[in-house]
Amino acid sequence: IAFTSGAGEGFVDTPNSNMRKTIARRLGESMFTAPHFYLTMELNMDNTMAARAQMNAVSPVKISFQDMMIKACAMALRKHPAVNSSWMGDFIRTYNHIHIGSAVAVDQGLIVPVFKFADQKSLSQIASEANGLYDKARTGKLQPQEFTGNTLGMMEIEEFTAIINPPDSCILAVGRIKEIVIKKADGSFGTTNVMKVTLSCDHRSVDGAVGASFLQTLKKFIENPVTMLV
Repeated sequence: IAFTSGAGEGFVDTPNSNMRKTIARRLGESMFTAPHFYLTMELNMDNTMAARAQMNAVSPVKISFQDMMIKACAMALRKHPAVNSSWMGDFIRTYNHIHIGSAVAVDQGLIVPVFKFADQKSLSQIASEANGLYDKARTGKLQPQEFTGNTLGMMEIEEFTAIINPPDSCILAVGRIKEIVIKKADGSFGTTNVMKVTLSCDHRSVDGAVGASFLQTLKKFIENPVTMLV
């Protein structure tokens, strides 16, 4: 389909905001200086969906799948500290704390509210904090200390590969949950719910085996949510 204007040829120049300039600079530097590689894994979400429904029946605040992913990533980072790191040139810095950044779309681009010490918080605490942080992000009220300092980033969309936001070593692209048809062991057909995640890694600080092990642990937490509660 071609779109034409009765006024003939033309264009509109929109000045870049400081946020857009910063995004362009940081991600441009990351893409062309950090050697990226990508690991994709499919997660079964049937147990996750059932567990979320049960938790929301008693939780003081509604828990989202994003909240559960933040918690699972934080717990997986605790088991795989090499992923919780930054390439610093002459050395690799491995963090003792775990801060998870979760991207939110705003008019000027993406901003990443940070859930600090996420591994030490319950799902309901993360959910409550998320409501406040996301609202601040969309209304432009997020303070600098609330969108800096993450040690792992997350983004949510159907399926894609994300550019690492330095100085992080990894970023996780979280796909939507979708229902698919499967063939059962008895030959009959049924449905199940799956979600794909893709981990972008900086090969200077995170090797393939390390990234894969992190995803395996993340998969165990997400597919068996009760393990995040003990």
